[in-house]
Amino acid sequence: MLGYDDKRDFFRMMVNSTCELVITDDESSRSVSAICKDLSATGMSFEVDESIELGTVVQALLESTNSQIPSLNAKAKVVRCEPGNDSSYVVGVEILEMR
Repeated sequence: MLGYDDKRDFFRMMVNSTCELVITDDESSRSVSAICKDLSATGMSFEVDESIELGTVVQALLESTNSQIPSLNAKAKVVRCEPGNDSSYVVGVEILEMR
């Protein structure tokens, strides 16, 4: 029997790499350190230290450690934010645009 994860349109790649989220809202723009947990063709999930409101647009910057693989720079929208382990949050985003 297929589980929920097997019914996805795109496979997830486990990443577990540090990255930067640039959050731009009505008041200001700020950077938040994050751990990118996984990545697919249409979305990503991050572990962060603060809650991010649903619908917030973020810029995700994930530097490559391999010269043959380009760094990732994506504009994305927060579609999920749930409490994680300890005092962290797990944030799911939908990729809107790759830059």
